[in-house]
Amino acid sequence: MHAMADRVQVEEFLQQLLQPQAFKDYGPNGLQVEGAPEVRRVASGVTASLAFIDAAIAAGADTLLVHHGLFWRGQDGRLTGWLGTRVRRLMQANVNLFAYHLPLDAHAELGNNAQLGMLLGLQADARFGEQALGFIGWATMGLQTLPALLRTTQAQLGREAVVVPGDGRPLRRIAWCTGGAQGYFEEAIAAGADAFVTGEISEPQAHLARETGVAFIACGHHATERYGAPAVASHLAAHFGLDHEFIDIHNPA
Repeated sequence: MHAMADRVQVEEFLQQLLQPQAFKDYGPNGLQVEGAPEVRRVASGVTASLAFIDAAIAAGADTLLVHHGLFWRGQDGRLTGWLGTRVRRLMQANVNLFAYHLPLDAHAELGNNAQLGMLLGLQADARFGEQALGFIGWATMGLQTLPALLRTTQAQLGREAVVVPGDGRPLRRIAWCTGGAQGYFEEAIAAGADAFVTGEISEPQAHLARETGVAFIACGHHATERYGAPAVASHLAAHFGLDHEFIDIHNPA
């Protein structure tokens, strides 16, 4: 017999752990679709895509935990088209969907940024950017040049990065923020970074890297955010004695 937790208990645990009320976010954090009142098997993933939902249901999950949920600021709220299909699939299977966006980025130990830092061998000693989402720390031995940092990021994340090399300076301070955090580049520079690692790059950042000398490494939005959701879900599962599986749906972005 597998352990079981009440959905309300699970929600209270996640709310206490991630403190979503402390963030001004782009959509609702927490329980987005209500399903089974009893939680036994959790599937975690990056995004509540139809492919992920179907794979999780096929794996026997009754509760999903993701970073990118279904509802975002600016949507008109109608459950039609792709959104209606995803919600209908969840409700027909009686599956819960929990989604945490910025709170899952920011958590000091289990969040996307903390987990990416551990993967790369970086330890943050300060924060920067909007709502203190960006992490920055000293470059450890083996990461003090751009080629070395690039080798590590590409090997650990399993994909080629887009790089604007800056002026080739030794790397003393490395800043990072997962996902679509390219807009934090100026704040990373102001915080003293010699290199910035994130998921995406937009046109202005290439010029800033060339003009300031600070290297910019874009490793992929999905690739940099594969770590927070399973870390939180594993912590949740361990607390309640639940089954947990991370399901990674490939995404080239």
